Amino acid sequence: MLRLFIDDAENGIGVEDCEKVSRQVSGVLDVEDPIQSEYTLEVSSPGMDRPLFRLEQYEAFVGHRVQVRLRMAFEGRRKFQGLLKGVEGGDVVVVVDDHEYLLPFDSIERANIVPVFE
Repeated sequence: MLRLFIDDAENGIGVEDCEKVSRQVSGVLDVEDPIQSEYTLEVSSPGMDRPLFRLEQYEAFVGHRVQVRLRMAFEGRRKFQGLLKGVEGGDVVVVVDDHEYLLPFDSIERANIVPVFE
């Protein structure tokens, strides 16, 4: 599976955008042939529950609710869901039930934005 996420913060992403990028990338992959085995190309938007991969993404979503899963337990737990307060050095700051956690970025296995509907 080769999964590409495309994003446009100002205008959003539609199905047409995904189709266009898929056709363009497929053409390049067919010509260049960098993947020797069979694969499926998937192009999509990150969605409302977008995954966070880089520290810059955490900085961009300060003030949003996040769900974070760590590779190893930190203070007795691996899962944290709360308000993303910021980034301090190599740590992601998450507030859970009025307690602030500094989670080492290198220890994060997976993190997503938690959509809030009001």
